[in-house]
Amino acid sequence: MSDKFFFKGRQDARESHIKSGFQTNANRKLGTKKYPLELVVTSEERKKEIQDQVDEALIYAEIHVDSSEGAVELIAELTAQINKVETVKMEKTPTRNDPCSCGSGKKYKKCCG
Repeated sequence: MSDKFFFKGRQDARESHIKSGFQTNANRKLGTKKYPLELVVTSEERKKEIQDQVDEALIYAEIHVDSSEGAVELIAELTAQINKVETVKMEKTPTRNDPCSCGSGKKYKKCCG
């Protein structure tokens, strides 16, 4: 039997395409309360060190201790968050006849333009 006889209401055509596409998880910001970092360390002492780094960077993380033999630390997400470079913002791009911002004393059009 066809399911079209038992369906009540109108089907949304977009419903099947919600999770597909380019960068579906791009809006997730790691290190927030909603999406904390998942970190694994090998000892309680290391957990305290990592927790101090997390608190200093003002991010949220769940730190688990894996003390089994051959365990590997997984803190790459934390180092990526701490070493993230901020965007450089220029106040104003100089016009052609303004002095160059590099400090050479020449006009921008003759130096860096």
